Amino acid sequence: MVGKLLRSLRQYKKETVLTLVFIIGEVIMEVIIPFITSDMVNNIKNGANMGDILKTGGLMVVAAVFSLACGALAGNYAAKASAGFAGNLRSDLFAKVQSFSFSNIDKFSTSSLVTRMTTDVTNVQNSYMMIIRTAVRSPLMLVFAIVMASVMGGPLALTFAVIVPVLVFGLFLIGKTAMPAFRAVFRKYDKLNESIEENVRGMRVVKGFAREDYESGKLKTASENIRVDFTKAERIVGLNGPLMEVCMYFNTAFVLYVGAKLVVSSRGTIIDIGQISAMLTYGVMVLMSLMMISMVYVMITMSVESMKRIVEVIDEKPSISNPENPVMNVRDGGIEFSNVAFKYSDKALRNALYDINLHITSGMTVGILGGTGSSKTTLIQLISRLYDVTEGSVCVGGVDVRDYDIKTLRDAVSVVLQKNELFSGTIAENLRWGNSNATDEELADACRTAQADEFIRSFPDGYDTHIEQGGTNVSGGQKQRLCIARALLKHPAVLILDDSTSAVDTRTDALIRKGFRENIPDTTKIIIAQRIASVQDADMIVIMNNGHIEGTGTHEELLKSSQIYRETYEDQTKGDGSNE
Repeated sequence: MVGKLLRSLRQYKKETVLTLVFIIGEVIMEVIIPFITSDMVNNIKNGANMGDILKTGGLMVVAAVFSLACGALAGNYAAKASAGFAGNLRSDLFAKVQSFSFSNIDKFSTSSLVTRMTTDVTNVQNSYMMIIRTAVRSPLMLVFAIVMASVMGGPLALTFAVIVPVLVFGLFLIGKTAMPAFRAVFRKYDKLNESIEENVRGMRVVKGFAREDYESGKLKTASENIRVDFTKAERIVGLNGPLMEVCMYFNTAFVLYVGAKLVVSSRGTIIDIGQISAMLTYGVMVLMSLMMISMVYVMITMSVESMKRIVEVIDEKPSISNPENPVMNVRDGGIEFSNVAFKYSDKALRNALYDINLHITSGMTVGILGGTGSSKTTLIQLISRLYDVTEGSVCVGGVDVRDYDIKTLRDAVSVVLQKNELFSGTIAENLRWGNSNATDEELADACRTAQADEFIRSFPDGYDTHIEQGGTNVSGGQKQRLCIARALLKHPAVLILDDSTSAVDTRTDALIRKGFRENIPDTTKIIIAQRIASVQDADMIVIMNNGHIEGTGTHEELLKSSQIYRETYEDQTKGDGSNE
């Protein structure tokens, strides 16, 4: 797991190594300073002259400055290494998510992916910084301080035989007890982010139904659950301080009491005042090192859960990938479904699609009708390999879609999905998602075909009009027409509209279809619609029902052969008549 994460370190290996080097330099200087201090105290007691004192003091200043410089450089390089590592890790995670198929994304909720790329990566970043700084510094300081204390203090060093085991055992119990609460927090972060995401995305619905109090209650509950777990964990971790103080006071009392007796009884031959001073300092170093090690232990244990969640995404294998020798050209827009069956998961009890056989000649206009849940959208998602078939095959241009280079296929099959998305930026920038190199004239041509040019030019800034995130400052019909124009700019062999004219009036709908006939006659056009008027003039209409094809034919043929189509047509035309 650690090895997989460290692949994201890349160009920041140098900073990591330099951090370790300067940490070692800092520790060496810090443990030398008490030794110099002890020597100065003893020299002063023995009547040293001012020159010797200044010389020893100058040596202490040099050691302190060197230690400070090493610490500052270590902190600088550690910050660069950890921040760079986190930046690479977020980029790698995002790139991995971009490679996922719909079935992979279905496995992780949106809120969970957001938490993994933000909170979890931040935890790993903090843990990495502590590992390359504190997790190296503290053990070195602990070992060096005990060695120097043994050299300087002799029998006084026995104090560490008592306080070190007690402190280690206590800190271990504290960390072990706190960990379950920390682990629970990360799962609850997903719920919190999910609540926020749903509320922000559905703000108009929330306000329309006056459910602000209900949504606030949901968020408060999720936040309160996190607070309770964090409070429990922090309360346990808070015992570190009292435990440290007890050990520190014991060390101070032991060193002063035993040391004083030894100084008096031996007249300074076994141990002197300078050594007692050094022992007190080394005792603090040992205890602080153990304290920092316990903090590292807590942070690493917390981040292990984050590491596991991140590696889950890294290890997830895209269910759709390129073949070894992909086909790089789509000949035409002909489509063939042969004995197709599909289900969303291996665990699913039934197929979403079954027994699908359908032939669509390149350049045809095909309408797809069916009730809610009849799998119309599922059918067209197989064409561009947003999902792969469970059984059978789907061919485009005479080639199985699984044999194409994925980018080549999806550039040739342009889909305007049921949920239209516009991104923050200008209208022109949104349109160029379809073709980044499109000229202004190409934008205008696509928009004229999609019946969008007129309303765009009515804006004061025209094609430079800024679109808010999600397209909230344009109407539903305008958003749909912009998305259609964006799809047209790809010059696709197959254009699929998944109920993408539902928010436009029938006249505009008819003008869009007229534009298709006149401007893209060679493109295969598949239109999923609820209104028969939207597909009535199609070359072929497909009736979907409960995951299979109920019937195919032209408008006139289906009026005669399909009861579902005939009843739908009569209901819709009767409704039109009553409204006139």
